Amino acid sequence: MTINLDELNIELLRNTVYKAYLSDFLHLCKSLGGSTSCVMTELLNFDADRRAVNITINSLGTELSRDDRRQLFPEFGNLYPVGHRALVSCDEYDQVRSVLAENPAFTASPSLLNKLAAETAVEKLLNEEEVRRCRLTLEKNFQYAGFFAYMKLKEQELKNMMWIAECISQQQKDRLMDGLVQVNCASCT
Repeated sequence: MTINLDELNIELLRNTVYKAYLSDFLHLCKSLGGSTSCVMTELLNFDADRRAVNITINSLGTELSRDDRRQLFPEFGNLYPVGHRALVSCDEYDQVRSVLAENPAFTASPSLLNKLAAETAVEKLLNEEEVRRCRLTLEKNFQYAGFFAYMKLKEQELKNMMWIAECISQQQKDRLMDGLVQVNCASCT
């Protein structure tokens, strides 16, 4: 038996494992109860939505079928199930943007809605929204979600450093600010 580990199959495997991780982690957080459960459920729902959007965007124009795309989506989140059906049917980047603009979870934030209407990259908007949510989580007391939020903010700092390094190595210094997401959190240092 041979296993074909080309780039697409590795990405499918990685996304399948991450889907299982998110589901199991959500179940664990809900079992903790209290404010940890509430805050972590909100953060993980957003993370699930972001995964579904990123999978959709990254699979546009590839050989990944719509059914395979749907199977990679986490089975929870604010977009689940109606938004997932809409994302599965997307064939263009602007369709993804319109699915988000029509979803109440994303229209509840006026700043996010305004940025969605502008020509800003959806991935960057979702990263900025995640940072905003993590910063708010750090302001809440007596729950474990603060540890998760702190690690997510540190992860974003690493992504920023990788972006800077890539821009420098590709001599694209004029695009330096395009991919940076401001963390600016006094309690994160």
